[in-house]
Amino acid sequence: MKCLYNVTLTETERQDLHQLITTGRHAAQKLVHARILLKADTAQGQKKLSDEAIAEALEVGTATVFRVRRRFVEEGLEAALNPRLPEHPPTSPKLDGEAEAHLLALACGQPPEGYARWTLRLLARRMVELEYVDSVSHELVRQVLKKTNSSRG
Repeated sequence: MKCLYNVTLTETERQDLHQLITTGRHAAQKLVHARILLKADTAQGQKKLSDEAIAEALEVGTATVFRVRRRFVEEGLEAALNPRLPEHPPTSPKLDGEAEAHLLALACGQPPEGYARWTLRLLARRMVELEYVDSVSHELVRQVLKKTNSSRG
């Protein structure tokens, strides 16, 4: 694979990375990224290593090497060393405890006239009709009613 992003470290960056690796306690991911940058460095006539060679030497994936190189070239040293935060924060659950309690009460109650039992879609529609939630899918209703987080070992 041809390297699209050439890493050229300055002397101070190289010293900082060596110091990061040899002293103190740091996250494993940060140390691996620092080692990737040091191995990928092409400054001072050093031999240029391929992503595959670096990945094999450090026991990481070639995609990791590629991403670290790219982040260093595009965003700088700090971005290459530190992991990114998720772009989209996790969403809050659609059903809170109160809505779950209403769903369970509905499911345990009598089904609508003309039906022998509650279906997931009927429960979802009824939750919206009763304005417990704005919208809910039958799959979420299934997951809430299933609730088997424990091991059956």
